[in-house]
Amino acid sequence: MNRAEHTVEAGPLTTERLTLEPLRVTHADELAPVLDDAALHTFIGGAPDDLATLRARYARMVAGSPDPRVSWCNWVIRVSADGRPAGTVQATVRPDATGDGLAAEIAWVVGTAWQGRGVASEAARALVAWLRGRPGVTCVLAHIHPDHAASAAVARAAGLAPTEEWHDGEVKWLLTFDR
Repeated sequence: MNRAEHTVEAGPLTTERLTLEPLRVTHADELAPVLDDAALHTFIGGAPDDLATLRARYARMVAGSPDPRVSWCNWVIRVSADGRPAGTVQATVRPDATGDGLAAEIAWVVGTAWQGRGVASEAARALVAWLRGRPGVTCVLAHIHPDHAASAAVARAAGLAPTEEWHDGEVKWLLTFDR
């Protein structure tokens, strides 16, 4: 596969209640207060980024992967009713294990105020549907802490299932597309 066959770029996505907007550095200003909650780091570790650190991280993300075989796709989740940001979803798309297709590793984070409302599940389902439509993508995976029931529910709602594989203390969840 050449670089053109690997490149996957985030575009706007919409669902019944949400708009997924491709990430820009300026989104840090809106997202910093949404993501400024230590509880969001219970299972992933670390602490919330301050605004300057979040801006710098988004600048790196928007610039893209230094590996030309890897695409970084990131979105802000907005609630369509009022346009407020609720969190983010992302997909890292790289050659799959066979080298003949692409695997997309996904993740999500939804601010505490928006949790329990189906926002993460709706965004993850939209992301998986979008990935299914990308040429060459053969599977979607996520790594989820075994005690993180809410993220497991999001993955299940998006069609992923747990595997027996572990990575850095997390369970690998997988959805393989029939191509």
